[in-house]
Amino acid sequence: MAPLTIRAAAARLGVGYSTFKRWVHTGRVRTIRTEGGHHRVTEAELDRLTARQDPATVLPRQHDDDESLAGLSARNRLRGFVDEVRIDGLLAQVRLRVGDHWLTAVITADAVKSLKLRRGDDAIAVIKSTEVMIARRPSPESPEPARRRRRQALR
Repeated sequence: MAPLTIRAAAARLGVGYSTFKRWVHTGRVRTIRTEGGHHRVTEAELDRLTARQDPATVLPRQHDDDESLAGLSARNRLRGFVDEVRIDGLLAQVRLRVGDHWLTAVITADAVKSLKLRRGDDAIAVIKSTEVMIARRPSPESPEPARRRRRQALR
């Protein structure tokens, strides 16, 4: 297959033309040059990018996903790609990369086989929970002066 133009490669990955062009100029994407000096992207390079893509910026929102998950009451959905799958007996540990973060899910080995999950596959983490915990790093100053400053700013 012939190498793709920058615009076609960007569309294939679901990113903007300017974003993909910036990746080319920063060296994140390997290209070949035509005689006229234009960049072209090979299928092998697209495969490499697909396996290592940053889901927060690369994965387009697909309507198929919304339709197939429409029957679920969970609305917290994180798109990413499978970074690691470990199967041990009846259970499996699946690590999903979502942007710069990782999410680990323990599911049944049967579910992994049924979904045919492998490293590099696109996946969606659907989160349904009765508890959500939020933490905050302690500030170096005491909380009272910060509260006073906020109250004074509101006046």
